[in-house]
Amino acid sequence: MRPDRRTDDLLHQTTQTVVARYAECRRTSHLDHRPLPGRDAIVGMLGDFFDLLFPGYFRRQNLHSGNILYHAGDLIDSLYDQLSEQIGRAMRLHRPPDEDTLVDVLAPQKAMSMLERLPRLQQLLDEDVQAAYDGDPAATSLEEIVFCYPGLYAVAVQRLAHELLSLDVPLIPRIMTEHAHTLTGIDIHPAARLGRRFFVDHGTGVVIGATCVIGDRVRVYQGVTLGALNLPRDDQGELIRSTKRHPTIEDDVVVYANATVLGGATVVGHHSVIGSNVWLTHSVEPYTIVTMDKPSLRFRNPGSEQAQNYYI
Repeated sequence: MRPDRRTDDLLHQTTQTVVARYAECRRTSHLDHRPLPGRDAIVGMLGDFFDLLFPGYFRRQNLHSGNILYHAGDLIDSLYDQLSEQIGRAMRLHRPPDEDTLVDVLAPQKAMSMLERLPRLQQLLDEDVQAAYDGDPAATSLEEIVFCYPGLYAVAVQRLAHELLSLDVPLIPRIMTEHAHTLTGIDIHPAARLGRRFFVDHGTGVVIGATCVIGDRVRVYQGVTLGALNLPRDDQGELIRSTKRHPTIEDDVVVYANATVLGGATVVGHHSVIGSNVWLTHSVEPYTIVTMDKPSLRFRNPGSEQAQNYYI
């Protein structure tokens, strides 16, 4: 029960003010009969994709040769319908209404193309799981990798998102990778090109930029940034978005914790090792080991009378 009529009047006035402000805040208001993609629907599709790519691990267990064909077929049929709808919504976002008929044709085609890429993604992710097991002596089984490793989840979502982006599907790939970023702390742009057998160990704080190119059998650790050295602008001061801003990491490279590699022209040669806390802005030849100078450490003994006023 409201305490008085004045409260009702204030609530009504606030509502009118907020609604009136929508006209001024057009960049953050979407009042249109053409709905946006649904974030919850996209996250739900990721669950369906994971059920297909890692059968028996997540929502549906007790799968076997007698029911797997029905289970997979049901998921694929559902994903086709969901993808067609969500891709259509995303494509209409910046298109005029007179292209709606074209979108109605293209969206299902893109959905089918995405589903046809699943067998190749299965193979890539199978290799990613093995790479994680081979690269981490703490792993006790492949099942542990699939169930527990945030790096695998982030990489799997990015591989799905990358395929959609390569089909010129807007917005949805970024929603996918930012969902994985929220869950894992690992930020891999959907446009980044990841090689085979890619392993992100521990993972929290990893950032891999949009134009980054990563070779095969690469391993990175927590806190690694593969980023841009600068943000070039045109004569009007607008960001130039089409240039390569992020580094290339060739095959068989290891990048240890909290290392930062920057710049579109920076190439880390194959079989190189980038040590922890390194700040690298230029290319290195293959088989190079890059490390920081040994830091100067200062030790105090809290048991000595002289050091009683210090904290460690």
